Amino acid sequence: MFPKHLLSILALTVGVNSLTSAQTTTEFKSYTQVVPGSDQTYAMVAIPGGKFLMGSPASEKGHKPDESPQHSVTIEPFYMGKYEVTWDLYDLFAFTNMEKEMAAKYPQADANLTKTDATTRPSPPYVDMSFGMGRAGYPAINMTQYAAIKFCAWLYAKTGIFYRLPTEAEWEYACRANTTTPYSFGADVKKLGEYAVFNGNSGGGYKKVGTKKPNPFGLYDMHGNVMEWTKDQYIEDYYKQVASGKVKEPYAPTTTLYPNAVRGGSWDDEPDVLRSAARTPSAPAWKILDPQSPKSDWWLTSASFVGFRIVRPVKTPSDDEIKAYYDIKVIKDY
Repeated sequence: MFPKHLLSILALTVGVNSLTSAQTTTEFKSYTQVVPGSDQTYAMVAIPGGKFLMGSPASEKGHKPDESPQHSVTIEPFYMGKYEVTWDLYDLFAFTNMEKEMAAKYPQADANLTKTDATTRPSPPYVDMSFGMGRAGYPAINMTQYAAIKFCAWLYAKTGIFYRLPTEAEWEYACRANTTTPYSFGADVKKLGEYAVFNGNSGGGYKKVGTKKPNPFGLYDMHGNVMEWTKDQYIEDYYKQVASGKVKEPYAPTTTLYPNAVRGGSWDDEPDVLRSAARTPSAPAWKILDPQSPKSDWWLTSASFVGFRIVRPVKTPSDDEIKAYYDIKVIKDY
């Protein structure tokens, strides 16, 4: 069971209690987060709350047992990244020298270099983690779930705004965008290329974010391009546990290194993996090329199909809750 003092971190209620650099209102609406000491911004979309059926019916083409049974989940309003996090922003977190060089070019008083100096960061990778597929404007890839959470901690230190990974339920709700079909645009797989980068049109690599049509909530690349981390542990029968009342939370707390849940499918996947309900477990094979021993806590050298986007709860958690969320312990990969 997830510690009770952390449950409110994932609880979402109406009413913005903190301000961003670009938002000085308590109105619930989309905004752009300015990243101090840089030329970077990150667009956040206001996702209205609601109730939806999580999972897919057995009649859906591509349906798998881990998507059953469908069960009702209530989601409170939250904000979600309009795009997947790109290298442009992620590299400022991953490389201290790049952050400092950028701050020298954009010397805002609130660059917060002192605060971010205390942030835990990756050790330098041994290879180019984009594997030559593109960097500026392309989604950051190959990071572990741990690294994605620590990115959120860095962004919090940088902006003063609490960001985190979405739960599986939040992710699916945002992807569906009030639809009940296999994809947010319907059931016609022939239209997939209009909305997604997948193995049928990728040419063997990811593309810049936002090159395809958005879903009804205005989110890009929820289907395809790169898979996206969620906060959840992947548990194959978790939906059955929720439906039976065995567990109350519509998310599975992370307690072991593998597997964790990623969503959305990627440039290297077949159409059925890109469905709104499709679940993918992370695997040790994603680190198979990692030359470090023990393997890196940060990088997945064999997973050039994994990235992430972030969310922001409408109600800001307490300082202690935020600290507990970010101060996760690394589960070593020996």
